Amino acid sequence: MNETTEFRSPRDSDGHGTHTASISAGRYVFPASTLGYAHGVAAGMAPKARLAAYKVCWNSGCYDSDILAAFDTAVADGVDVISLSVGGVVVPYYLDAIAIGAFGAIDRGIFVSASAGNGGPGALTVTNVAPWMTTVGAGTIDRDFPANVKLGNGKMISGVSVYGGPGLDPGRMYPLVYGGSLLGGDGYSSSLCLEGSLDPNLVKGKIVLCDRGINSRATKGEIVRKNGGLGMIIANGVFDGEGLVADCHVLPATSVGASGGDEIRRYISESSKSRSSKHPTATIVFKGTRLGIRPAPVVASFSARGPNPETPEILKPDVIAPGLNILAAWPDRIGPSGVTSDNRRTEFNILSGTSMACPHVSGLAALLKAAHPDWSPAAIRSALITTAYTVDNSGEPMMDESTGNTSSVMDYGSGHVHPTKAMDPGLVYDITSYDYINFLCNSNYTRTNIVTITRRQADCDGARRAGHVGNLNYPSFSVVFQQYGESKMSTHFIRTVTNVGDSDSVYEIKIRPPRGTTVTVEPEKLSFRRVGQKLSFVVRVKTTEVKLSPGATNVETGHIVWSDGKRNVTSPLVVTLQQPL
Repeated sequence: MNETTEFRSPRDSDGHGTHTASISAGRYVFPASTLGYAHGVAAGMAPKARLAAYKVCWNSGCYDSDILAAFDTAVADGVDVISLSVGGVVVPYYLDAIAIGAFGAIDRGIFVSASAGNGGPGALTVTNVAPWMTTVGAGTIDRDFPANVKLGNGKMISGVSVYGGPGLDPGRMYPLVYGGSLLGGDGYSSSLCLEGSLDPNLVKGKIVLCDRGINSRATKGEIVRKNGGLGMIIANGVFDGEGLVADCHVLPATSVGASGGDEIRRYISESSKSRSSKHPTATIVFKGTRLGIRPAPVVASFSARGPNPETPEILKPDVIAPGLNILAAWPDRIGPSGVTSDNRRTEFNILSGTSMACPHVSGLAALLKAAHPDWSPAAIRSALITTAYTVDNSGEPMMDESTGNTSSVMDYGSGHVHPTKAMDPGLVYDITSYDYINFLCNSNYTRTNIVTITRRQADCDGARRAGHVGNLNYPSFSVVFQQYGESKMSTHFIRTVTNVGDSDSVYEIKIRPPRGTTVTVEPEKLSFRRVGQKLSFVVRVKTTEVKLSPGATNVETGHIVWSDGKRNVTSPLVVTLQQPL
């Protein structure tokens, strides 16, 4: 490592660690803002919790050896919650350092939350999928930072930005060019505004449209500025859809969605072709901070999605939490854009990612642990999952930012966390380390594989009696049927719930079956005499074959709810039909 640019200690030379740590446990601070945006009181989720930071990431990457050492050190130090805003590719659990480290933690009663990853909106992108971790996706909040593009033809294209320096002259229109249509260069590099791809003679004094991708959004701005550009518009690609992230740019700049980008490119190309002397022009209008945005929350476009690539019978992500344009603490030696030449200094920064969503849940877990010291990590997660909500502040089903359509359990898991309801969930689905070992046995892992994860001898003889992978006592239900020409398919789940609500309480079942599926639950009523009492039930799922082309899948979702009239203990139920190749 280069000791002039990073520290051989937990001290942060990047910003990511400071930001995520303060989200989980930052104290109350007023006034807080970033370059004048998002002014107000800042606080972490558990402001009175104590915080320990373990550095596992360096300029050269995050090493498995460091991750394992950090988990084991944290366990030895006696922490209650571990928050992990780090992720890699999905591999079998016995090859996954994060899964192995996390197992050691939950085995000692420590809650582990991890970010789902930023690889969305495509399917199968979720990471950190081990069933002993709580996997957190990202949602938006009801705050926005509009920065709109006004084109020479009078059209307004909506965008977002937290640029806080000297602005563009109000009322003045500036020449507009698209990196990809500049002469000289290979078109592709210049469309992305990569280092060395822009010709200063063609960029000087203009606003430059750059496509999103390859290099960071802030770096594009630095390259445009270095070449004499006055402003920048970043346009999403088709895959990014309409998902927008606000950045602390080094020059007046904004981000627009895929359709807005198309419209600006069209305008540039039409103006350039027309015989009149009208060259394309534009300006950026910064609107500051807007509150009370509807709809919210919305599933963030980048938030990684299910199904779970390693164990499709375990629904991941588990929940979503705020992860878009989140204000949190920032180190004093780093510019807010993260670009080396950025000499601005700020105590707070606005960032986006499932890295920001995860510590929200870690802080909530600390609050739940403080309120219920006897709860296991699985009980805490169960409380968060069964009380999560899926309806936004307009009273409609939560939307998906990338498409503007309704989102699904593959996007948000059980829904958006609801802290106050999680304090009193009524019933919890508890899981012990032995249950996880049975799960691994039923996943057809060898004894050697299992010992790598659990670091102790595993006995798989009893596990076969536990049945299939889906019988892990998880608070959500997921079944995958392979259609081998049988017209009728069925399975069952066995679950046990623990009463953490009132003594002498009765819960009745409400079922909303997935389309084309029959779901029955026995018994239909659970009568608890005392707190801490456990009762079991069986969920039977029957479905019929649907016409699918080879390799295709069909996903239908529903839910089951145990209700005592005061509390609703909700579990998503997902039925997937696969046509083998």
